[in-house]
Amino acid sequence: MALLEFKSMISSDPLGALSSWNDSTHFCEWHGVSCSRRQVGGRVAALRLSSQMLYGSISPHIGNLSFLKELDLTNNSFIERLQYLQLTNNSLRGEIPSNISGCSALAEFSAANNKLVGQLPWQIGGLNKLRVLFVTKNDLTGSIPPSFGNLSSLQILRAGENHFSGSTVLDPLSRLKRLQFLDLVLNNLTGEIPASFFNLSSLTDVYFSYNQLHGNLPRNLGISLPNLRTLDVAYNRFTGTVPPSLSNASSLVVLQLPSNNFTGTMPSMESSRNLMWLSIFNNSLGSGQANDLSFLCSLTNASSLQWLLIHYNNFGGSLPKQVANLSTGLEVLSLKGNRLSGGIPGEIQNLVSLQWLDATYNNFSGTIPPAIGKLQALQQLQLSYNSISGSIPSSIGNLTKLLGLYLSNNHLQGGIPAGIENCRNLMTLDISYNNLSGVIPSQIMSISSLSRLLNLSYNHFAGAIPVEVDEVPLGGVFKNASIILLDGNRKLCGGLAELQLPSCSFRQHKKVLSHKLKIVISTISSLGFLTCIASCLLIFWIKKKGKPDTIPADDFQLQVSYHSLHKATDGFATTNLIGVGSFGSVYKGVLDMNEHSTTIAVKVFNLQRRGASKSFMAECAALKNIRHRNLVKVLTACSGVDHQGNDFKALVYEFLVNGSLEDWLHPVQSGDEPPRSLNFIQRLNISIDVAYAMNYLHHQCGTPIVHCDLKPSNVLLDEDLVGHVGDFGLARFLPSVADSSSTCEASSSIGIKGTVGYAPPEYGMGHEVSVQGDVYSYGVHLLEMFTGRKPTDEAFQEGFTIHRFVRTAISEKLVTELLDPVLLNELHIGGTTHNNTIRSNSSTSSKVATKTSSPKAEEILISILEIGVACSSDIPQERISMNEVVTRLVSSRKSFLDQSTRRRREVR
Repeated sequence: MALLEFKSMISSDPLGALSSWNDSTHFCEWHGVSCSRRQVGGRVAALRLSSQMLYGSISPHIGNLSFLKELDLTNNSFIERLQYLQLTNNSLRGEIPSNISGCSALAEFSAANNKLVGQLPWQIGGLNKLRVLFVTKNDLTGSIPPSFGNLSSLQILRAGENHFSGSTVLDPLSRLKRLQFLDLVLNNLTGEIPASFFNLSSLTDVYFSYNQLHGNLPRNLGISLPNLRTLDVAYNRFTGTVPPSLSNASSLVVLQLPSNNFTGTMPSMESSRNLMWLSIFNNSLGSGQANDLSFLCSLTNASSLQWLLIHYNNFGGSLPKQVANLSTGLEVLSLKGNRLSGGIPGEIQNLVSLQWLDATYNNFSGTIPPAIGKLQALQQLQLSYNSISGSIPSSIGNLTKLLGLYLSNNHLQGGIPAGIENCRNLMTLDISYNNLSGVIPSQIMSISSLSRLLNLSYNHFAGAIPVEVDEVPLGGVFKNASIILLDGNRKLCGGLAELQLPSCSFRQHKKVLSHKLKIVISTISSLGFLTCIASCLLIFWIKKKGKPDTIPADDFQLQVSYHSLHKATDGFATTNLIGVGSFGSVYKGVLDMNEHSTTIAVKVFNLQRRGASKSFMAECAALKNIRHRNLVKVLTACSGVDHQGNDFKALVYEFLVNGSLEDWLHPVQSGDEPPRSLNFIQRLNISIDVAYAMNYLHHQCGTPIVHCDLKPSNVLLDEDLVGHVGDFGLARFLPSVADSSSTCEASSSIGIKGTVGYAPPEYGMGHEVSVQGDVYSYGVHLLEMFTGRKPTDEAFQEGFTIHRFVRTAISEKLVTELLDPVLLNELHIGGTTHNNTIRSNSSTSSKVATKTSSPKAEEILISILEIGVACSSDIPQERISMNEVVTRLVSSRKSFLDQSTRRRREVR
């Protein structure tokens, strides 16, 4: 019996605690033993022998007590010789007892993945034989005790996913000369890494990701840490250059530097022959010049390389052909969001293990190499938002494992290759916004896996939707019309009623029209149109004689006339008026363009308003060469004369159905409909969208662009509530503001640089516009998002700003006083319900509603508000960069979603 085996290991029982443990009584009646009443014959459920002065060892047979729920052996002398204590993956609560120091022989202590709280007891520092300490995934707080510097035998410390905080956490660890493995991910560490830490030559693996560490990595890091295998500092605030000495890190296997603010060139990695994972995305690396990717050539020595993630940087130049010499085991290659140009080399076919290729948001040109069909392991091919031309190669059909094919927003021509039917696992096909034509091949209907998205919109497809649509298996994409996008293909017909395409029979009836009559009508129409154009040009020439054209004709690929915009908006009818701004009005319209119709937003400039013309030119200059998913997409511009011969200037944008962010944050009650509102995660997502856009303008454009008027009314929301920054009427290119004289002139011609409440204080004192000014506006915008208060509210007067309001509330722990009541109710912060001003969520805004426990939610909210406060400092030099804003907000979102997931699990 397990209990008797336990007793046999006790060498001293001075109080006779185990004297009743014999055959004369049932074991359920033994001292300290409790049995479960539910089990026939009794099964041991608890063993309570605390403070009995027992001495000896704990028998392993105690593990045979399969119904044991409680074991209490505190204040005895069992564990003086204990060497290995494994408590991982339980539900232990409370604090780590300080008397663990009594286990003087302890070599390994593991209590990971429990629910431990409090601080690490300083007494652990006395365990000079401790080699391994695992406390990952708990709720421990505070700092690392200074006494931990005495753990002279410690080799492995894993303390990630806790709540350790402060800037001194690493100080005691910098004295551990035998330390090899250190994991502190997902904590709240701040400050700089002490220089002495990088002298721990025994270190092999360092994990610091998802903290708030800052400063530079030492240039000699690759030399001072000669045994380094893993360096993970992702999602922090590091700046400076990537240490050039990493070229000496011959043992390096994993290098993780994403979502910091590293700049400069990426060093050669020629000695890192064991490298398997290189992740440097979302930094400011590169100069946009030709040799930025030269470091890729050095990676050809890394024969085990599997992941190469360099997206969202500032890398320029072309993709070197040497990329074909990278490891044949490479699985992921992400080049997204850089400034890469040239063609995609056909030699890429050598990367036979490649599963994910993402080159979205670059300037790649040329054609898709047919050799890409040899990448038969490929699951994701993403080449959208480039300048790729030619046809879709038929070899795409060889990619039988392909799950997603994204080729939108290029210049592709021709048809959809019939061989695509061989992509039997394809779930998403997006080839929208190209110049593709022909019929939709019937083979595409046979792909039953195509269940997430089929986007063929804004091409020149014609003919009937194939009749096979009715025979598609239930899992096929054509079972759900909501995930089929065919807009902008005017010559398509048939299909499900939900697709809202015209009947094909209707088109057949139109054939009765005489062919000759068609020619006559076409000729008359053409002559009439040319006459109208000639008249307009004559009036325009008379009015503008001697003046140069103000906007190059080829700045935008699509050209529209005043007549077409007049028609699209029903004569600029007031029923189509959707907004009025500083320099003009915005109308909703339906424009016939490239043989299809599309819903548009037309911004008509009021040229009687001083500065409106320059605002038009500024917006054209800013928008014609920039592309980002979080910027409002400008389709074209119109500069000419109206029907009365007056100057006319307008910009044509894509229409975003959910209007401006302003309307969501400050809705106006209309009728019986409850005002719409945004929940917490939607506001956070939109804030990140806007931050991405501003970071792109500041750090990823060839010439940094200052928006100068960021505010909620200039942020538009699409059908998925994704934020898009618009209205670049006050935008400035930084080179043009370097000259103070030209800046003042440009600014005064338009008026105030920005909007009262959102414009930084230095603009009011005549200072030059700057990216720091945009950061200020973003900070105010972010605070407004979560407080629900405009910076111009009556409460903010005489120097008391929304910045001071939030900063004071945080310091005095009065978050409930500043939070938008909608969020207060949703997040349950403060323990009370505020019903007086709560707005009801609309069906749209409630889709992602999440309820979170108060302490963690409040902590995350404060971290977001602190970002807004840091951005809106009165002193420009104290404001953080948009790159840092993105990093911190993404981290906050991850924490919130992780907490929401835990909460849902607990509810279950």
